[in-house]
Parts: sequence; C-alpha cells; structure tokens
Amino acid sequence: MVAYERGLRRRAVLAAGVLAGTALLGTAAGRAEALAAPAGAAAAARPRAELPAPTGPYAVGTATRHLVDASRRDPWKPESGDREVMASLFYPAGGGGHGRTASHMDAASAAHFGAAGSAAEANYRVRAGAADWAATRTHARVDAPVARGARSLPVVLYSAGLGDPRTWNTGLAEELASRGYVVVTIDHTYDSSEVAFPGGRLAESVLPALAKDPGTGPREIDAALRRSLAARVGDARFVLDVLGGDAAWRRAMPRGLADAMDLRRVGMTGHSMGGLTAAQTMLEDRRVRAGVNMDGQLAFPLPDASGSALSGAAREGVDRPFLLLGSEGPGAAENRPSWTAFRQHSRGWNAELTMAGSRHGAYTDAASLLPALSRQGALSRADLKETLGTVRPERAVAATRAYTVAFFDRFLRGRDGGLLDGPSTRFPEMRLSGAGSSPTRPSP
Repeated sequence: MVAYERGLRRRAVLAAGVLAGTALLGTAAGRAEALAAPAGAAAAARPRAELPAPTGPYAVGTATRHLVDASRRDPWKPESGDREVMASLFYPAGGGGHGRTASHMDAASAAHFGAAGSAAEANYRVRAGAADWAATRTHARVDAPVARGARSLPVVLYSAGLGDPRTWNTGLAEELASRGYVVVTIDHTYDSSEVAFPGGRLAESVLPALAKDPGTGPREIDAALRRSLAARVGDARFVLDVLGGDAAWRRAMPRGLADAMDLRRVGMTGHSMGGLTAAQTMLEDRRVRAGVNMDGQLAFPLPDASGSALSGAAREGVDRPFLLLGSEGPGAAENRPSWTAFRQHSRGWNAELTMAGSRHGAYTDAASLLPALSRQGALSRADLKETLGTVRPERAVAATRAYTVAFFDRFLRGRDGGLLDGPSTRFPEMRLSGAGSSPTRPSP
C-alpha cells in the first residue's frame, strides 16, 4: 500500500477511534480466560487504577441487560441472525440492590481489552497484559432500586468511539446519574472491541482484521465506516424503542426505574464515532432532543482518496441544541470542515468549545485511568502525553463533566447555570472556537 493510502487509513480509521492496523483484537477464549485471572503475586503486582467518584447528590445504581432486535439482521454478520446488543443503565439509586458495586469491565471483556493488539494497547498505548483492567470498580450498585422520590428523569444515550467498549466513559455516565439522569451506554456489537453476552459468549470486533488486511483501501474504509454508523444509529433507535415500549423488558428493570424515566426528554452524547452517531441519530430520530459530540469527525473518507465526504448530519444539520467539544490533537484540523458544515446547516442552538492542550483520549475514561497506570509502569509518560495531551487529566475530567451536565441541564431540564454563555474563569482550558461559536440563549 502506498504511503498516501496508509495515511488516509490512519486519518479515517485511527483518528475516528478504531484500532491500529498492526494486530487483531481477537484472542482465543483460553488466552482471554488466562489473562482474566492471573494468580497470586502476579495478580497483585499488575497496575490498576480507580475511577473518580461522581459529585452529584445521588448515589448511583447500574443494571446491564441483553437486548435482541428481531426486526434487523446483524449488519456485520447477517448469518448470525437477529441484531444483539448489550446496554448498561446508570441512574439515581436508593438503598437496597445486591449491595455490591459493579466492575468497570467484566472479567472476560477486561482480559480481551488488555490483550496483545487489542484496544488498550492499540488505542491507548497500554502494554498488553500490563494493567489489571478487571480490578477497576465503578461507584454504582448493581440493580439497586431507583432513588426514593425520583421522577421524570431525563434519559441520555451514550455511544463510544469506534472500536471502544460501552464502558469507556463510565465516569461521565456515573456523574450524570448522580445528578438525576438515566444514562444508557450501548455496546455496538462487532464494532466495540468486545461484547460479553450471557452464557459466556464474547463477540469480538471485526474492525482490526479490516485495518490489518493489505487489501483494505479508502473504498473499503468508507464502506465500513458507513456500515458502522448505520448500525450504531439503528442500535440507538432500537434502545429507545425498548425503553419506551417493551413491557417485559421494562418490568425487568430495577425497582421503580421504568416509571421514573421521562422519554419525552432524551439526549445523546458520544466520543469520536460516537459523537457522529449522536448527531446522525438526532437527524433521523426526533425523540433525541439534544446532543453532544466529543471530538468526533462528521465526515467519511472518499473512495478515491481525494478527501472526505460529509455525513448526512453535516450536510443537513439539526434543528435542536447541539454541543461540539473538541481537542487540540493531530486529528483536530480534520474535524474542522465537517464541524463548520454541521454548524452552518443547523438551525438549533449550537456551540463549539476546544479543550486547550488535549488529545483525542482526554474525553474518555483514559483521562481518569491512564495517569495512575503510567505511574505504575503500564505505559510510558510519552505515550500518556500522546493519548491525553498536556492538559492536566483531572481538569479534563472536570471540564468534560461540567460542560456535559450544564448542556443537558439547560436543554433537557430547563436549569441554566450560565456556563454555556461564554468563557468561564472556572474552566480557562475550555475555549469557544470556530466561526459563530458564541452561543445565544434559546427562546423560552
């Protein structure tokens, strides 16, 4: 493959959050099991990290559920039958439940995520097998009942970056839940690095093999990204259908949760390809009233390698509120044309902010977990900087939480603390940027 095509692949695939084309994500089940449960001193010695606690007034509950969409064949593997996804809910919790906090990743997923050539190594530069990903805990109690008196809770869907699992922004999900939201994180099967299904099945991403194949050129990348987006939007719309209309599934939710959700107030956010998914879902489904894109390009590479083609969301824009949160990483300039087009065509409130000194991974759990892992030797300081940038990780976490909460508070709950009105002395690292970026207040 010529150097230009290699560069296009890197821009179109890697910058969108998919894995490096150097190795396959997939590992044999036996190898995954071995990594999942290291013995004795070896287990104790593996680096581990903690998620920061949520800061809202509510405790947090979580539930993970398996969903089957009988109306769609799987878009990546039609021969496998109906489309299946896993989803986790985070919500304001009361007492009760199983009394245990959930893991950040289940053991099988954690082993696969940290294996050679997998997402931790390829996307986030953590040496294979160096970190104990299964040791990280959330702050959410499994299947706890909803908080007493919790009513009309807005719902926010979350879509991860291409090749990342749904768990890779759990810190943000917990923060929103602690502040009165129901957050539903969605694993996009065969796109997400791995998806653990009931019964021990582990569905591995098809994307690494695509990236590794020497026959993969711009046309194939374009087709794969378009298939991914269509599958993701279908997954998001299906989850909304289930939340609102599947009586059996609603009865299986933790006590009080189904009645507490307000599906008239739905938002969506996502990182990288997940940000494009949020914008495209808003374009196609009016149930989503507000959206946030965290550093996701809104375009596809052209099959003839001459540039990029705007997504439908960028060509048409949306007529509801939308927030663009950008980094200063190498891919930031490539976001600019599609973001400009999206804002020019949008009729709703919109704003664009850039986190000074940040790289692409700063809007994910990488900002919370990687610094501790780096101090323990799981990745170098240079690789940490390459992933997060020079922004202080704790500031990246605080800013991402604050602006996401402020946006959804304003447009789903009618609560406005003024953070979105202009530059903030609380968050000097967040800069309004781009033509026409100054936000205006929405009409009452």
